Amino acid sequence: MRFYKLGPGAIIALHDELDLLPGKVRIKVGGGHGGHNGLKSLDAHCGKDYRRLRLGIGHPGDKDRVHSHVLGDFAKADRIWLEPLLDAISDNVELLVKGDDSKLMNKLALATGGKEEAPSPVKAAKPAGQSHIRQARNTAQPKKLPETGPMAEMLKRMFGKKDD
Repeated sequence: MRFYKLGPGAIIALHDELDLLPGKVRIKVGGGHGGHNGLKSLDAHCGKDYRRLRLGIGHPGDKDRVHSHVLGDFAKADRIWLEPLLDAISDNVELLVKGDDSKLMNKLALATGGKEEAPSPVKAAKPAGQSHIRQARNTAQPKKLPETGPMAEMLKRMFGKKDD
């Protein structure tokens, strides 16, 4: 930033987001770090007013498993959504750089088969008594559940049949 004499508005951080379902994408300017070490570092060096492309990886369901979930490899089953998402981001990076967020979000949604809408400037109110994590989990279930990997185990526990 110093060498090119850029401000925080010229920075775009692409990062994983526990509070979004796997494969979901959101874009915003500013905000807190939410415990994300990469964002903590960026905040310390350049402030908080930079753009963030938040890539959902889902929450493992248990606070004690967050560290290994974030730092571990993706399961092979995650390729269903991960590869099309990463390809779409690289194919449309020009839109990201230009700041054409609505068009970028539409392109990403089309590429991944999602029904994403353009980001709204007004934040929707979350239902009373529901955490942001629970709200994100309850919005939609993936169309095809992965059969193996840490995310598959979590999804099976959350949505699988309960033995009585």
